[in-house]
Amino acid sequence: MDQAVPQFIQNRTFDEIQVGDHAQLVRTLRPDDIHLFAIMSGDVNPTHVDTEYARSSQFREVVGHSMWGSTLISSILGTEFPGPGTVYVSQSLNFWRPITIGDTLTITVTCREKYEHNHHIVFDCLAVNQDGLRVIDGTAEVQAPTEKVKRLRVHLPEVTISDRELRYRHLLSITAGMSPIPIAVAHPCDAESLRGPLQAAAAGLVDPVLVGPEAKIRAVAEQEGLSLKGFRIVDVPHSHASAETAVALARDGVVEALMKGSLHTDELMGAVVAKVGGLRTARRISHVFLADVPTYPHPLLITDAAINIEPTLEEKADIIQNAIELAQMLGVPQPLVAILSAVETVTPKIRSTIDAAALCKMADRRQIKGGLLDGPLAFDNAVSLVAAKTKGIVSPVAGKADILVVPDLESGNMLAKQLEYLGDALMAGVVLGARVPIVLTSRADTAETRAASCAIAQLMAHKKREALLG
Repeated sequence: MDQAVPQFIQNRTFDEIQVGDHAQLVRTLRPDDIHLFAIMSGDVNPTHVDTEYARSSQFREVVGHSMWGSTLISSILGTEFPGPGTVYVSQSLNFWRPITIGDTLTITVTCREKYEHNHHIVFDCLAVNQDGLRVIDGTAEVQAPTEKVKRLRVHLPEVTISDRELRYRHLLSITAGMSPIPIAVAHPCDAESLRGPLQAAAAGLVDPVLVGPEAKIRAVAEQEGLSLKGFRIVDVPHSHASAETAVALARDGVVEALMKGSLHTDELMGAVVAKVGGLRTARRISHVFLADVPTYPHPLLITDAAINIEPTLEEKADIIQNAIELAQMLGVPQPLVAILSAVETVTPKIRSTIDAAALCKMADRRQIKGGLLDGPLAFDNAVSLVAAKTKGIVSPVAGKADILVVPDLESGNMLAKQLEYLGDALMAGVVLGARVPIVLTSRADTAETRAASCAIAQLMAHKKREALLG
């Protein structure tokens, strides 16, 4: 529920309601809502629960059940307007457009007619999405209560569904219809770093070029039962050579992305940022984690948690610009950027609050473009509307952030790992600002995380192609 829940539930009687009176309810459709509705109703139409099928449907993505929207109408009629004691008589609804994950519906029911002889009320019902577009309209007729009822609200147990496989497939769907990109995988010499690119190849994301000691790569494949048939292997003696060779393949245009294998991050990034033969651009190189958190309505971008240890103000501006451009590639036209600190007030004692204020002013002066910035914001204010309202924060970003900009690498890395290991977040990671996208995952990351990261690299590579052609 997107509104504060009152402690009591009470009705409005037939006599208290006048023609023209109305009430509203606002809800955002989350993946869990689709799953719970499917479980409750038994409606497992693949349009709602099968990402692969949905890509080929008329909507091109998973959509919510139309009747999920209609239940919001019955929710407001049964709990608030008129409320307890209401008896449903009839309902006639029109469904104008699909409800997709992340859509926010505003439900309005308005009293149109009253009938004294049987205490019936006819309500006009309307649901619009966040763009103001009509989703559902129609009428509902109820028998309204005649006696006042006020009860303590019954608190139901919290239900949480964590379907990682569905979230994983939803993340991969961002590149639906795109051709695989050639990617150089530097030193894939353990099970997960080899399985990741092979899994991504099977999903049609990438065409891996495996760079490393061939005998070692083949030994890992044999031990894990992985087939290397059809994959190119570039044989080099050790991890340092793997990094240099992979970077050279990207520099020469043989591949369109890089992927870290089982070597250390410093080895790969050392070759990437080398003044001679590296992949630097005029933009500061930075890292972004994409976190799909079950309890948040849309993916979060967290930056920078892997490259820049204690970024300066100027470096933070580049870090933010990199993240904004990635968010736009992911389909967010104007990302909401929360610049994090420990507090939400500017104080000279905490450098990150000063940086946040300066970065917001830089955005006002169009030194940072494409996003809507606010800060400093504490983490709770950035992701919780309730926390922001409790603290009296009036902000278009607070509680709805798309991008979280952390003060330094330590805080960012801790935040990302906490979301992954304690919040069941599905993570993907990519390096931005170089000549090609770089899939930079932890050596402890799963093949699933590596494949999800490849999807982002594939998207970026295709966007770069489009820019060059345009």
